[in-house]
Amino acid sequence: MSFEEREALKIEITSRRVTRRTVQRRKDSDELQKSMNQDEMSENRMRFGTRVAEGHRNYILMYDMLTGIRIAVGRVSAKLKREIIQEDFKAAHKLVFDVTGNELTPGVKYDFKFKDYAPWVFRNIRERFHVDAGDYLMSLTSKYILSELGSPGKSGSFFYYSRDYRFIIKTINVTEHKFMRRILKDYYKHICQNPNTLLCRLYGLHRIKLPHDRKIHFVVMENIFPSNLDVHQIFDLKGSLFGRWTPNEEVAKNPHAVMKDQNWIEHNCRLQLGPEKRTAFLTQLEHDVTFLKKLNIMDYSLLIGVHDLKRGNSEGIRDNQLQIVKPLEPQKVSIRRDKAAVVRQALKKANPKQLDPSELPETPSKNRQSQCVFYADNGGYCSSDKDDRDLDILYFIGIIDILTPYNIVKKTEHIWKSMTQNKATISSVPPTTYGERFSEFIRKAVSVANGS
Repeated sequence: MSFEEREALKIEITSRRVTRRTVQRRKDSDELQKSMNQDEMSENRMRFGTRVAEGHRNYILMYDMLTGIRIAVGRVSAKLKREIIQEDFKAAHKLVFDVTGNELTPGVKYDFKFKDYAPWVFRNIRERFHVDAGDYLMSLTSKYILSELGSPGKSGSFFYYSRDYRFIIKTINVTEHKFMRRILKDYYKHICQNPNTLLCRLYGLHRIKLPHDRKIHFVVMENIFPSNLDVHQIFDLKGSLFGRWTPNEEVAKNPHAVMKDQNWIEHNCRLQLGPEKRTAFLTQLEHDVTFLKKLNIMDYSLLIGVHDLKRGNSEGIRDNQLQIVKPLEPQKVSIRRDKAAVVRQALKKANPKQLDPSELPETPSKNRQSQCVFYADNGGYCSSDKDDRDLDILYFIGIIDILTPYNIVKKTEHIWKSMTQNKATISSVPPTTYGERFSEFIRKAVSVANGS
């Protein structure tokens, strides 16, 4: 191909790229409006969130997220294992994706920039929790479950599930991102010393930048809830009472709504654990809370999922109508080939289809059961009686939202709310007070069956 032909091809590709972006923006706008209208009419919202199909406002974002993960994690996983060094905690690798591809990245549907933070550290974390690199990439990027769930909190973040619900992608704000990088070394040390930690398992920290758009930071973490069992009740416990209530009418409308501290107290709920399991749970809880207090962290909570073994999966909670889409295959572009032709073929690859419930796993992953005592009972922590015999309830438990430092914003919130509310009940309190109150609430929430 001559120089003139290559230059002409570049102009053609640029023109097609601009045209495609314009058409896509119009399409996204139309589809968003249509989606909003349908959401307003629909009274039966999906249990696992809003379906994300092509045309959804976040479709391109999620597609690019998973493409970036596939390439970034694949690169570091392909290298020989080595010891973590100090520089690894501050490392940030940048990748640039476009429609034609290059030596480091494949040709993709949309242009974007991707940043992979501390890749060697997170590779080591995944390995410590027995997460195989191949399984990790297969779960996240073999077929995409395009489902998003808005955060039940006030952060405005979104969750995206992997195809088998083993992993969650959660968007975070800049403050949380910077804080995660700052505490990463401490977090890594803590999980090395506490293989049974209840803290949420973070497997990746990334950033994506779409053309003419803001930077979006996100983490990949283990899903506390199982991929093979229905979760019949969900509680989010902070140990505070102010505003910690899910109205009864909301629970009646959606029996699987996330309930909070006041609901827990009203229903006189307890984690039924025998002496052995109770000791193991509370001991680990204290180790984790001590760590969080040391790092000046507050506003975290204990997430509890309840599975009734008698009810089993009879209600089909996990078999909702989601969509999957096969990912865009990497394009090996040769300088002697017509790149525009390759691009045209690549853009035809996406093929959304119905998610078949049979594709959902029937058993928890082996690594989940082996990596932690609290996942050892069919992926969860089985209730037990005073003689440590198993009962008929499975618990799925973990400490979440661990990226909120007690900074000037939280200090101001504490002062303002203390003027109008009982400071003992509000959520925004100093980390030491928060941790002590949280631990006390959870200790009271655990009881030995047929005992205290």
